[in-house]
Amino acid sequence: MPMHSTSKQLWRDVQVFDGLAQLDEAMNVLVEDGCIAGLWPSSTFDEALAQGAVEAGRGGVMTPGLVDCHTHLVYAGDRAGEFEQRLEGVSYETIARNGGGIISSVRATRAASEDDLIAASLPRLDALLADGVTTLEIKSGYGLTVADELKMLRVARRLGELRPVRVLTTLLGAHALPPEYAGRADDYVSLVCDEMIPAAVAEGLADAVDVFCEGIAFSPAQCERVFQAAQHHGLAIKAHAEQLSNLGGSALAVRYGALSADHIEYLDEAGVRAMAEAGTVAVLLPGAFHVLRETQLPPIELLRQYGVPMAVASDANPGTSPICMPTLMANLACTLFRLTPREALAGMTAHGARALGLPDLGRIAVGAPADLCLWDIQQPAELAYAVQAGRLRQRVFNGAIVHAR
Repeated sequence: MPMHSTSKQLWRDVQVFDGLAQLDEAMNVLVEDGCIAGLWPSSTFDEALAQGAVEAGRGGVMTPGLVDCHTHLVYAGDRAGEFEQRLEGVSYETIARNGGGIISSVRATRAASEDDLIAASLPRLDALLADGVTTLEIKSGYGLTVADELKMLRVARRLGELRPVRVLTTLLGAHALPPEYAGRADDYVSLVCDEMIPAAVAEGLADAVDVFCEGIAFSPAQCERVFQAAQHHGLAIKAHAEQLSNLGGSALAVRYGALSADHIEYLDEAGVRAMAEAGTVAVLLPGAFHVLRETQLPPIELLRQYGVPMAVASDANPGTSPICMPTLMANLACTLFRLTPREALAGMTAHGARALGLPDLGRIAVGAPADLCLWDIQQPAELAYAVQAGRLRQRVFNGAIVHAR
């Protein structure tokens, strides 16, 4: 059960990963009125500062609350059969072209009510929270009609009201071409731009707009129309880009001020350079890489050379990353993409928050919102090193301890 916050709480002798790096010594962390009020080495702490504070914890490792900046958490049905098909040698593209893939999830999601979708999605959300998430993005994209996309976004908003977590919503109407628009992709893009985006804005349901820029989805020209409509309505822009081929989707998104380009396995140096110049975040999704048994690695070394911030997210979805364990993603980012544990944890905290346009989150710094996790481990690298549930001792959201073990 959630615990009520007090106005002033103190954690003592914690090893701190501040969102970008591990601090050199054990720290005392003071939270007051929902924000981080102070951060001091334990060895030199002035006890007068603790006056009036409740001791909330001692020892362990403290990180910012995890930020899962790319999920497709709301959907109905499952695609276990396609998992089997892929293991038997059928490609993701072939499954999609034969009416499977995203479209199979569309059929199930269209048939589900809002309450059905809440019931299906809550266990997935609870799994993320149990693994330290305090902020996440939820995309639509399995409705592909105005009514069904809005239904998904309403469910995403409701999830943020039912649990102590910050939910941002992204309209992904340009996710796949619905069957009723076969051969008429431009007409469907018109629906997204002229009806879907305005309707989502009118109801206050979307924080951002996303596209799937890929040969099996939408062309750069079609995605650009969506970006223009999003920009006109004041919505942030994101892109699924360079996952299966290099169509220049990331560079296109950058020209429209995109917060992030996601997947990016086939991103080239020109795309990396464009992202670096714009400050766009590269969102790495090792879960999809793992499940699809992809072999084309994202250009990690180029991203490092150009100083592009790298976020890491679960991509929790029914087809290509049915995984709701963010700390496993940290491990996969290290083992598959060769990120360091520090890079992986920064990707799930400071850089993940930046990918959502929330640079004040994902940090342990004076004045930052007190979204925190206290872990029963000895050093931050253990979160990426070991795949192990149950290490979360406390989850703090807006200064309130909402999970304690």
